[in-house]
Amino acid sequence: MNNTTVMEDAFSFLEKAYPELKRSPENLNERKLEVQLEIERTGTYEHTFKELQHGARMAWRNSNKCIGRLFWNTLSVVDKRSETTEEEITNSLLEHIRTATNNGRIRPTITVFQPNKVRIWNHQLIRYAGYETADGIVGDPASIEFTKEANKLGWTGDGTPYDVLPIIFQIDNNEPTVISIPPELVLQVDLRHPEYDITPLNARWYAVPIISDMQLEIGGIHYGAAPFNGWYMGTEIGARNLADETRYNLLPHLAEIMNIGTSQNASLWKDRALIELNRAVLYSFQEDNVSIVDHHTAARQFHKFEDNEARAERKVTGNWTWLIPPISPATTHIFHKPYKNKIVSPNYFYQDKPY
Repeated sequence: MNNTTVMEDAFSFLEKAYPELKRSPENLNERKLEVQLEIERTGTYEHTFKELQHGARMAWRNSNKCIGRLFWNTLSVVDKRSETTEEEITNSLLEHIRTATNNGRIRPTITVFQPNKVRIWNHQLIRYAGYETADGIVGDPASIEFTKEANKLGWTGDGTPYDVLPIIFQIDNNEPTVISIPPELVLQVDLRHPEYDITPLNARWYAVPIISDMQLEIGGIHYGAAPFNGWYMGTEIGARNLADETRYNLLPHLAEIMNIGTSQNASLWKDRALIELNRAVLYSFQEDNVSIVDHHTAARQFHKFEDNEARAERKVTGNWTWLIPPISPATTHIFHKPYKNKIVSPNYFYQDKPY
């Protein structure tokens, strides 16, 4: 990226952010001059903490796939750009897990490391391993490739369906660092149901979804390591992670517990089992006092977000196929409304795997 492009992106961001931060036109012009001189001298520039904080929050606000954007302005931004050693980065990643978990009262958090310095290999800081065995797949099929990479680097799990994977990160082009997460940091919820005994499922899920493989872009600066989290919407676990045939595929097992036949699709056994699995997720998280939201409440919250943005005279962009919940989407206003899937900066972007 040449200096002109960086400067254009920087100015575009500052011109959006500074009025929102209630900074004067004079402050904006002074800052643009500082950034211009820094880019001309070094080819890049460094965000102030306020710019980083507001930029990360704007990126959440602009995330087209996220239904939970009402809370964008509450994101806790942790600035770790000065950290460069394995020990420092390890401690910061583990601290993110601890503070974001917050004893179950999940705190939306992002930890931002120096641009072009650190890469985190994990899709999420906490995720379950997946193993290919002679008897079939054990654990999460979505994690098979990453589990093999972890094995190559010396990590071995216990071979259970819910082994917590290690965190793998890389500083510059050095050998990757592999760290096992202390078990006491990983809050997990054992699933139960208010009516059915689902003990035979032996199902659980972790409390905090911390996305760690996306790139945060603010004003032309690309932060390749910026793990972030909100809290779960129940359907992410109950209608996808545990229900998909290509994931844990628990619906046939739950149908058996519910004593409903699975031979005919027209019996809607999948739908019945799916609803009860999602009831179990919500019930279990709520019983354990762990933050979670159901999809109807999340849709109402998104409606409020849209109202807030209209008052702020900002257009809401969205990816409709992601915003509609995977259960009963037609019961939400989102299903009946079109959205422009325009990508607005700042934002979070996918990046190529480092392995």
